[in-house]
Amino acid sequence: MASLRCQAEQEPLLGHRTPGSREWDIIETEEHYKSRWRSIRILYLTMFLSSVGNIAVVRSYIAGATSLQERTSSMANTSACQALGFILGPVFQTCFALIGEKGVTWETIKLQINMYTAPVLLGAFLGVLNILLILTILREHRVDDSGRQYKNINFEEASTEEVQVPQGNVDHLGVVTINVLFFTAMFVFAVFETNVTQLTMDMYAWTREQAVLYGGIMLAAFGVQAIIAFLGIKLLSEKIGERALLLGGLVVVWVGFFILLPWGNQFPKIQWEDLHNNSIPNTTFGEIIITLWRSPREDHGEEPTGCPAEQAWCLYTPMIHLAQFLTSVVLIGIGYASCHVTSYSLYSKILGPKPQGVYMGWLTASGSAARILGPVFISQVYTSWGPRWAFSLICGIVALAIILLGVVYKRLIAFSVRHGRIQE
Repeated sequence: MASLRCQAEQEPLLGHRTPGSREWDIIETEEHYKSRWRSIRILYLTMFLSSVGNIAVVRSYIAGATSLQERTSSMANTSACQALGFILGPVFQTCFALIGEKGVTWETIKLQINMYTAPVLLGAFLGVLNILLILTILREHRVDDSGRQYKNINFEEASTEEVQVPQGNVDHLGVVTINVLFFTAMFVFAVFETNVTQLTMDMYAWTREQAVLYGGIMLAAFGVQAIIAFLGIKLLSEKIGERALLLGGLVVVWVGFFILLPWGNQFPKIQWEDLHNNSIPNTTFGEIIITLWRSPREDHGEEPTGCPAEQAWCLYTPMIHLAQFLTSVVLIGIGYASCHVTSYSLYSKILGPKPQGVYMGWLTASGSAARILGPVFISQVYTSWGPRWAFSLICGIVALAIILLGVVYKRLIAFSVRHGRIQE
């Protein structure tokens, strides 16, 4: 986790220099700083080990324990740790396959360690380790948008300035807007993730094994690219801000799906159904023997490939070239990463210094709903109408999200900025 440190994490927060003074107004002590970032890094580890069920709580804590200048960087680190866990989890499971089904047995407690039990045991061990680290290291820290700590029950420091929670109303229009935009980002990602296997089988006549293998490789590369993008967003956000990054991410996603639309006059290979005829053909005895000899081998060794003829759109829809597909994978990966991080960061800043658990739960719920509805949408539209209609509708949805963001762009500002406590 040390590699995720950035400039904002390397020294305590400092206030503004007063006129005529040679010293900074220190608003955080060294002890408080070390304790705060130890706690945040424990939550990075939690997202890496077991993010399912913890996302809203972890992001709510980090939003309350970071200042505005640290927020985007911390949210990007959180997303990167989560993505890294999703990538390395299947890798570890694959490595455990080397143990084999028999494995070894611990006779004392009758415990068999094989390719099936080893991943579960490792997960349980890491879970217990995570719990111990949380109990021993994690402390409650809350700071305002400038970095001043609020009074808490876990950490007391007499020399550190403590402030009261500012009063003010949350911009509910901004809250609803971010929820809608986050839903859109997660929806289009779920659509793309679900459709990879079927699309490649239809367009490139890949077998099931090829589609699963190559699709898995592409999604793994997608995850690695997302981690790199998460870390790059930390740097870009300091120069152009989260709103511009969110808008740019949506535009890149739209371009990615637009490129994915079928163009040209080259059509995919058609998978024709076998025609069955009950009439007795006029064949010789030798031809019958040859047919009986070949048929079982062909049926067992080969599977039909191509775009199924029962999908009527296969007959008139041009194929999506592999270069098109790979280009869209790169663009959608970059755009999704940008939207994911900036949505959480902007959302936490709009909510302000008040506890954000309930609001973060809503944002997580909107993302979960998108992950449910996305596969249902693409499975129905793609099968019935084909990729041209499916991806055109996705382009329309993303375009509406871009328009919505443009309309409320100026409203998506931090709580303290909206109430005039901090300059943007």
